[in-house]
Amino acid sequence: MNIFLYRKGILMICDCHLHTEFSGDSDTPVRLQIERAISLGMKEICITDHHDYDSGFCQDDFTLDIDRYIKAIHQLQHEYRNRIRINTGIELGLQAHLRDYLGDFTAAWQDEFDFVIGSSHFVDRTDPYYPPYWEKNGTKKGLERFFEVSLNRAGTLYPFFDSYGHLDYAIRYAPDGQRSYSYEDFETWIDPILQILIREGKALECNTGGFKYGLPEPNPCRAVLKRYLALGGERITIGSDAHTPEIVGYDFERCRTLLLDCGFRYYTIYRKHRPLMLPL
Repeated sequence: MNIFLYRKGILMICDCHLHTEFSGDSDTPVRLQIERAISLGMKEICITDHHDYDSGFCQDDFTLDIDRYIKAIHQLQHEYRNRIRINTGIELGLQAHLRDYLGDFTAAWQDEFDFVIGSSHFVDRTDPYYPPYWEKNGTKKGLERFFEVSLNRAGTLYPFFDSYGHLDYAIRYAPDGQRSYSYEDFETWIDPILQILIREGKALECNTGGFKYGLPEPNPCRAVLKRYLALGGERITIGSDAHTPEIVGYDFERCRTLLLDCGFRYYTIYRKHRPLMLPL
């Protein structure tokens, strides 16, 4: 394990899941996200805008202009070099049929990024963000199908990401009154995902977007985080999934307490895909 101690004492957790105007679902200028992170006392962040290739069935365009995006981040890295470290990241949308595309993408662009989040957002070319997904499937079958496709993607697409994003993303949008679940009901799919991540040296993200959406837990839930640790997982990345400045670093102290209670003592950031462990 690489241990990198940032400084002595408690410090603000670095936010490694941030969206800006380059994502199809955000209008926030990059500069505003950076300034917000600085105001919170962060010493390092990672911008991770969406790139969900082949998402034309969505209302938003999630195809990232990679060249323009990287040039903009590099310019801001230079401008803010004495105030905060800005890492270049991306959130890649995982779909099983995109394996060849993601392989080509990684070969072409990997050296430009510090950190890649791999996330499942879509199921059978639908998005659980929208009510029709739940109207068609119901909560239990909707979650079963989400975890089923997530397992398939984790098992085939792990070479293309550093951390697996918000593993139980779909629960955020389940019908009111049904926005919680038992890990044990879905361990058939969740345990193999965690085992793949551990075996392949990949991180698991703790995403505080769950708190922002009014859930009692982050994504994934406490039981999944504890199971990851029990299976031998060590690498936890932390992100707010902020699309607007007020969400940057959202409930990070609550997240810190939860992770410490689970038994974690470090979280992970990535520089040029190299994991660095920071004390919680």
